Amino acid sequence: MLSDADLLHTPLEDLTALARAVRDDAHGRRITFSPKVFIPLTMLCRDRCGYCTFAKAPARVTAPYLLPEEVLAIAEAGKAAGCHEALFTLGEQPEERYPVAREWLATHGYASTVDYLAAVCRLVLEETGLLPHANAGALDVRDLAALRPVAASQGMMLESLAEGLAAHRGAPDKLPARRLATLEFAGELAIPFTTGILVGIGDTRSDQLAALHAIDAAHARHGHVQEVIVQNFLPKAGTTMFRAAPCPPEDLQWAIAAARLVLPPEIHVQAPPNLSDDLAPLLHAGIDDWGGVSPVTADHVNPERAWPALDLLRAATEAAGHTLAPRLTVYPTYALDPERWLDPALRFPVLDVSDAEGLGRDTSWCSGGEEPPPPLLDAPEAARTVTGGGAVTGGGAVAEVLAGVALGQEVGEAEIVTLFSARGPEVRLVAEVADDLRRTIAGDDVTFVRNRNINYTNVCTFKCRFCAFSKGPLSLNLRGAPYLLELDEITRRVVEAVDEGATEVCLQGGIHPNFDGDYYLHVLEAVRAGSTDIHIHGFTALEVTEGARRSEVPLAEYLTRLKEAGLKTLPGTAAEILDDEVRALICPDKINTEEWLEAHRTAHGVGLRSNITIMFGSVEQPVSWARHMVRTRDLQRETGGFTEFVPLPFVHMATPIYLQKKARRGPTFRETVLMHAVARIAYAGDIDNIQVSWVKMGAAGARQLLRAGANDLGGTLMDENISRAAGAQHGQRMGVEELEAIVAPLGRPLVQRSTLYALAGA
Repeated sequence: MLSDADLLHTPLEDLTALARAVRDDAHGRRITFSPKVFIPLTMLCRDRCGYCTFAKAPARVTAPYLLPEEVLAIAEAGKAAGCHEALFTLGEQPEERYPVAREWLATHGYASTVDYLAAVCRLVLEETGLLPHANAGALDVRDLAALRPVAASQGMMLESLAEGLAAHRGAPDKLPARRLATLEFAGELAIPFTTGILVGIGDTRSDQLAALHAIDAAHARHGHVQEVIVQNFLPKAGTTMFRAAPCPPEDLQWAIAAARLVLPPEIHVQAPPNLSDDLAPLLHAGIDDWGGVSPVTADHVNPERAWPALDLLRAATEAAGHTLAPRLTVYPTYALDPERWLDPALRFPVLDVSDAEGLGRDTSWCSGGEEPPPPLLDAPEAARTVTGGGAVTGGGAVAEVLAGVALGQEVGEAEIVTLFSARGPEVRLVAEVADDLRRTIAGDDVTFVRNRNINYTNVCTFKCRFCAFSKGPLSLNLRGAPYLLELDEITRRVVEAVDEGATEVCLQGGIHPNFDGDYYLHVLEAVRAGSTDIHIHGFTALEVTEGARRSEVPLAEYLTRLKEAGLKTLPGTAAEILDDEVRALICPDKINTEEWLEAHRTAHGVGLRSNITIMFGSVEQPVSWARHMVRTRDLQRETGGFTEFVPLPFVHMATPIYLQKKARRGPTFRETVLMHAVARIAYAGDIDNIQVSWVKMGAAGARQLLRAGANDLGGTLMDENISRAAGAQHGQRMGVEELEAIVAPLGRPLVQRSTLYALAGA
């Protein structure tokens, strides 16, 4: 750590190089921003700062405060534009100075400005789902506590601790002791907090270091400072400082670098992008965040400085070798530790707009829904590509892992997690590498199997919290009553499937309390009564484990009985996430990771093949996806019994865990693309086939995934019920003509296969 003397005397270029190194080590190549709306609740303020045009006298405003309906209209516009944050900015305690403010508050039933702020924060949160950030200035502990249940984060610029600055004359709330007390109170209340310094208002670099050290000390006590804004002063007409010189760019760069080097790496450092004409020097100085950027509202504090368009911000970020990612008003560290940092009322609203890393969802697409996916792989080609097995060039952890892949290196858990962090051009780069591997391993054929699902019962004694299909014996809901098919009906459905050209029947159902171990044998007999030739793909690891237990025989013996009765392969479902920390949350009474692995190990040992599935996007993080891949890859190397990997994005709409407000709304499309692409990379040489679930992805989504390493579209799926029960909208079957429509624009042949990937006519 550099001393203050070192910080003051080290050449700027050397200082910024050190700052960039700290930034890159802590945050990689990712630069974040918060898509927000700016809600100026009141422009009345008891303070008169020498640089401020936001605060106005009562005669210069149309009303003392925005009305609730005006606040809501701004928030709804932000929601429609894809924002996650509602930034409330306001003057400090105007009722202490202006009778008109006191009268307005009293007339509308509010005790104070903060009381009204809390009410409209709640309104916006409940009506739009936008996460309020309250920037109400210097507050006491009572006011901060009142806002905590309705504001996901709060903030106050420290600005400067220098005493007697002309800029702060007439501003009682800018007294250093009062600002420091607010910062301390926020820490005591575990409020994710934003603060910062204002550079160029008359204080010295030593003063700026003093402010940064004070922020560091408060954070060391409480861990609550999530970001520090380094803002440059610009003079404005109509202020007492309108003749003052603007902050020189080199002073801003020095302050950014100093902040990065004084503060611990976990604190994010941002600089407002609309206050600088050139964005590259800000990145060069060490920022990792652009702050809040609005596609809807102006920066009401600096209305003369327009926000940069998102495309320009992305272009500037990528030109500097970084990737841009939307975040929430709370950063991932805080979003992923909600019990400590979020009031219970805010935990689901934050979760609902989070991705798996605790950042903001980048589009409103969700698996199983009707909204088309964003064209992630239809964007301009990545600047750095892999062709003909060549090396990947360019910086960053993702490119480094891909360079190793190009050299034939295996990806482990850490490397897989890194690949899942890809953003922007990195996503296309990962997809290109995966598709190169697909071309080499599986060729250009896009395969499918003609099959029919038979879900023989939806009654289940297990209580998987992600499942909207299964029901307790007495339950009813909007998607139908509990049922148990008669064996004759199973036979009839098999005959019908054969008549329509199906070569496979897929058997899955709930674990009915009345089943004994022989039930599954009877189901197989019913299938064989309908066809002696159709391939029977059925019974999850949970079903066969339960069947063996209820039959009181070893699993190997039970699986052998099923095989002799006609079972050929097992589906990988019941795997969900093979990480017991996650299973404890989503399916606590189900088989654990080792039991699932042992069921498939045993099945392979008696001559049954199976596949691997993963259900992703509910509560877990990418490390769990990596563990799932590594554990199943290890088993494949032991037995060689898996035929394919099948990603199943969580469809959230009607699931118990989502309706109980304890899960995300499935993966983002970026995460889904990466799941297929990273799987191709991770399983290369071990599993040849990566399947797309068109039921969950729809035709447009499936087509993009076929450009990201996937080679198989699964089955035609007559009578798909499980995804539809959860809310999927993509239908119960997909005809061959519809599959051809997915594949045709890719210029690749659609080829029918068997369950074990023998091609039709081969």
